[in-house]
Amino acid sequence: MQVHYLEIVTPDVDATCATYAQIHDVEFGEGRPELGNARTALLANGGMIGVRAPMRDTEDPIVRPYLLVENIEAAVAAAKKEGCEIALPPMEIPGQGMFAIYILGGNHHGLWQV
Repeated sequence: MQVHYLEIVTPDVDATCATYAQIHDVEFGEGRPELGNARTALLANGGMIGVRAPMRDTEDPIVRPYLLVENIEAAVAAAKKEGCEIALPPMEIPGQGMFAIYILGGNHHGLWQV
């Protein structure tokens, strides 16, 4: 398993980015519209961390890892078969790949196919 994208949703994006930058010696860029205006930094494993504000009033702060998969459709089908709730079916982000979100045990889990 490899975390491809670690998404952090927080009302205090700048403070979160500053803290991660100091602790982990990473540099965050400007907000990226294709990732919900997340400010991103590259990870040593080739993945990315993104910190963004909630996109709607009902979105709570959350930390959501997106694990890299070879076949997102098959991975979503397997999660559904195991009883997971599919919160967001596979969607394409142009130039980034496809992602999906499922809920298991009250936790959000992401899948990502490049």
